[in-house]
Amino acid sequence: MRYPLLMASTVLALLTACHERTETAAAQPSAPAPASKFVDAPLVTDLYTADPSAHVFDGRLWIYPSHDIESNIASDGQGAQFDMRDYHVYSMDRIDGPVTDHGVALDLKDIPWASRQLWAPDAARKDGTYYLYFPAKDHDGVFRIGVASSTRPEGPFKAQPEPIAGTYSMDPSVFEDDGHYYLILGGLRGGQLQRWATGTYQAEDTFPEDSAPALVPKMARLNDDMTSLAEDLRPVVIQDEQGKPLTAGDKARAFFEAAWLHKYDGKYYLSYSTGDTHFIAYATADSVYGPYTYRGVILKPVVGWTTHHSIVEFNGQWYLFYHDAQLTGKTHLRNMKVTSLHYNDDGTIQTIEPMRP
Repeated sequence: MRYPLLMASTVLALLTACHERTETAAAQPSAPAPASKFVDAPLVTDLYTADPSAHVFDGRLWIYPSHDIESNIASDGQGAQFDMRDYHVYSMDRIDGPVTDHGVALDLKDIPWASRQLWAPDAARKDGTYYLYFPAKDHDGVFRIGVASSTRPEGPFKAQPEPIAGTYSMDPSVFEDDGHYYLILGGLRGGQLQRWATGTYQAEDTFPEDSAPALVPKMARLNDDMTSLAEDLRPVVIQDEQGKPLTAGDKARAFFEAAWLHKYDGKYYLSYSTGDTHFIAYATADSVYGPYTYRGVILKPVVGWTTHHSIVEFNGQWYLFYHDAQLTGKTHLRNMKVTSLHYNDDGTIQTIEPMRP
């Protein structure tokens, strides 16, 4: 979600070359591609928006993105240039209709425990209360997951005074199933998931060998209060068709960040970004906890290094919300988009091309 800029053509060439570039080497911005090259138009052009989490509440579509800004912070390999400081909430009554900006829903200055970097959020509703889940670095520079609540989907949201105990890393998303709510989280590199390999935070990065099982997102059921975990975080295993966990060296299929859960035709679908290879991939399972079996690619690489999404059904049609860097060509100044998502008869998802030839 938070790293260097690569244009889509460069990404495709990268798949047959080395995947181990550094952020600094790839962070040079380039001119935006012609608008005619893009299949979908930005939903919002007056602010930079990314990581759109979409939900339907009472027949209206609500979008909870991050809010990119230009803070002129240099890339440091850990996403320092992504210095977001507040959240706006958007809504639509139809996909092709106007997008309403409901203004600032939560500001960094109003989160007691947080110091910087309000990255990708998500939202949920239970018993008439709306919850905004978000990552931020605490005053020690460690990413935690916080939660804020409101009586309205657009906020304003009031943050809890402390992060959710037992949480860490970034990219929280919340999935509701049969009255239970599950928090999914995790992201590598700047998201610090690799620093929790021992179960406690270590300041040094620890990555598995290429032949070892890849790092995976973590999941836990939420308590009824929606602000605490009912259980310890557990790994969400992603395996190949033979039932073997994907390895760290399997860059085209392994998890990197941006985990999202949805359910279709009785199956659980885990979708996520592959990071260095710039795909939104997906895996399926018969249980919410998995293991999940890799199935394929939902979204091909977009303009801009990062890729992050959500999937939602609205008025009988499924949609993929995502972002790219069409407006600026800069990976830290992005714009959210939406496109139709289609299933095949066997439950597989048709791959989406975000760019025209």
